[in-house]
Amino acid sequence: MSKLTVYQYPQCSTCRNAIKWLRAEGHELNLIHIVESPPTAEQLRELVEHSELELKKFFNTSGEVYKSQNLKEKLPSMGAQEQLQLLSENGKLIKRPIVTDGDRVTVGFKEATYEETWKA
Repeated sequence: MSKLTVYQYPQCSTCRNAIKWLRAEGHELNLIHIVESPPTAEQLRELVEHSELELKKFFNTSGEVYKSQNLKEKLPSMGAQEQLQLLSENGKLIKRPIVTDGDRVTVGFKEATYEETWKA
């Protein structure tokens, strides 16, 4: 079974559910605490490219940090590099979990997406 890297936050129930699902499928997981060790701006750029998602999908829009910094208003006027830098500086801004095998990337946990992407 493949080894997956999971950027996660242990207190996050969505992350715990995703990890439980991945383990049930037999995946070996490299768990990275997204707040203590957030991905670098370069790592995030690669994750965004491999995910085929828009950069804005990597923001935890329901989080306190996102709301307190009024990022809904600020992001549209920021460049991609500036957004990546912002994410790399605060793991709580990043939507989680991010799961990757180096080629494929998923953000968040939707069972249908996991079935399609990570089913053994």
